[in-house]
Amino acid sequence: MRETRFIAFFLGVAFLVLPLVATAGSQCMDLNDYVYDLGTQKPKESTPVLKVGQEAPEFILPAVGGGTISLLQYKGKKNVVISFVPAAWTPVCSAQWPGYNLMEDVFDKNEATLIGITVDNIPTLYAWTKLMSKEGRLWFPVLSDFYPHGQVALKYGVLRDNGTSERAIFIIDKKGIIRYIDIHNINKRPPLEDLIEALEKVHKGAR
Repeated sequence: MRETRFIAFFLGVAFLVLPLVATAGSQCMDLNDYVYDLGTQKPKESTPVLKVGQEAPEFILPAVGGGTISLLQYKGKKNVVISFVPAAWTPVCSAQWPGYNLMEDVFDKNEATLIGITVDNIPTLYAWTKLMSKEGRLWFPVLSDFYPHGQVALKYGVLRDNGTSERAIFIIDKKGIIRYIDIHNINKRPPLEDLIEALEKVHKGAR
């Protein structure tokens, strides 16, 4: 019965969210006009250094909204999804986060927050993320791993040789333990349904 309820809930969330995500790109036509196409890249380049079950490396980074954000500030309070994307103004990245921006309710239901990280500097991220929604802002913090360049991406084993990061997702539970890792093909957007399912499992596992 419990499994049936989970499947029903998952399908319900997917039914509500996926059509919205599909339209995210059309809401950001201005953003898409400025995207720089890098062409097809090597799917993965870095060597993984972390495993599920390990404690997540701590970090403190400057945020686009001002101040700094640390992983520690969420410990004991929220599950954390970290989304590394390779670089601002690139094709897949410019569609991935607008999709997440439509999912705040899904994160809330799972007592989770999202943290976006790139190796770009703050002014670049400010201009880029401002065009990702009609409101001109995202509900989740976007952090700059610019200087020392890529230090957090390196800790998480997702820094590529060219100084960008892999397209990667880490889910960290309230105890600070890594529960899910997806170092994804850099040329493709991670499936939204995979993220929702993994987030649900982490949330249910903590009960």
